[in-house]
Amino acid sequence: MNAIGKYLVDNPATLFIVGGEIAFWLVLVGGLVARYPLKLKKFSTVLLAAVPVIDLIVLVATVVDLARGATPNLSHGLAAVYLGFSVVFGPSMVRWADVRFAHRFAGGPPPAPKLRGKEKVRHEWREWSKCVLACVIAAVLLLAAIFLIGRPNEVGPLWEWLPRLGGLVGIWLFAGPLWTELFGKKDEPSRDQRKVTP
Repeated sequence: MNAIGKYLVDNPATLFIVGGEIAFWLVLVGGLVARYPLKLKKFSTVLLAAVPVIDLIVLVATVVDLARGATPNLSHGLAAVYLGFSVVFGPSMVRWADVRFAHRFAGGPPPAPKLRGKEKVRHEWREWSKCVLACVIAAVLLLAAIFLIGRPNEVGPLWEWLPRLGGLVGIWLFAGPLWTELFGKKDEPSRDQRKVTP
């Protein structure tokens, strides 16, 4: 068995996350292909409705792994982070893909052009707010796992994720909305707003 295979056997939570991410994209693309090129709307609705179920399966598999006595490690913490971000950002990823499939296969409107100026700034603040919410959900899941496991000498790897989440929120704040506020392209004035030089 190679090193990657051994790692996955020793850390099944990582396998849950990888499998969940692959399943997310397969179900999403399958649902959109069924809806637009194949015109199977009811079937596509069933597939797309299954997207959140994938998160639930990852959560249950992780809890079962811990309940069976697995020693909490980096992968279990990563599962909580994955779930937090998947729950918060998953719907917008589905909408992003849906717009592009609808445009390509059903004559839908083209994707919106890239945001600029104040709209870009507002977008970055919204995305950062979603990051905060995702980190809060992940932190709640981590604390719940720490409490439920009840083995203080083994939950260190889960506690270590909490400052990482705080660091992620800080980095996203600087690299996202603050950077856009300070260095992003400003709105160009309209023709009516431009000064007419004699």
